[in-house]
Amino acid sequence: MQSTIWNTFLFLVLLVIPMVYLPRFLQREIQSIFLLITRQADLSMALFSLLFFPGVLLHESSHFIMAQILGVRTGKFSIFPRRVDTGQIRLGFVETAQTDFVSDALIGIAPLLTGGVFVAIVGVYRMGLQTVWLSLIQGQLGTIGEAIKSSVGKPDFWLWFYLIFTVSSTMMPSESDRRAWLPLILVGIGLLGISLLLGIGPWLMSHFKVVFLTALNAINMVFGITIIIHFFLFPPTWLLRKIISRITHLQVA
Repeated sequence: MQSTIWNTFLFLVLLVIPMVYLPRFLQREIQSIFLLITRQADLSMALFSLLFFPGVLLHESSHFIMAQILGVRTGKFSIFPRRVDTGQIRLGFVETAQTDFVSDALIGIAPLLTGGVFVAIVGVYRMGLQTVWLSLIQGQLGTIGEAIKSSVGKPDFWLWFYLIFTVSSTMMPSESDRRAWLPLILVGIGLLGISLLLGIGPWLMSHFKVVFLTALNAINMVFGITIIIHFFLFPPTWLLRKIISRITHLQVA
């Protein structure tokens, strides 16, 4: 069982890179398409924010609700896009008062928690994407086509596909959301080290191994569904951007 947990954790680590970068690459392609079509930065930003509005709403609302639960005072709340000093687009924000690093970390990770729950519920119960994911990781390539066909045949598939896309694409914490993660991780590593020195490690594994494995598998499935959706959308989006760029004779730097 321990080796299974370790292998599952290593698999999660491997999923982190595509989970982080695929949404970024796809968002950049979509931004480029809007800019090439409209040739107006403000209009393209408005269209981009409108496309991702459900995800942004859930993201910022998660910050706000978690802050309220923890009793942390909040300030300005916005779900409308604006450019920051670096020239990038910030789709929304929630101002929170300075607090301890545990509360700060929980507020920062809230969108990933709520977004992950949304992706899991919609992906499994509304779209049946867990079958596609399991066929993929188990190497059952012959059944992937049937699994995809079965998922697409679900009621309101494309509506749920759009919602799960916008939520999963915006649920990753931003740099400011992660500012309290380092001290929390260091504390967690310290506690783990102390538990191992005291010989508590085997006791934890024997009593919580099922919980650990279930949690890791759930996270892997959420990340996997997110990766599948973005991997499915990236090639046609990239190709569309290339075609529009060739037609307009314009490039987006």
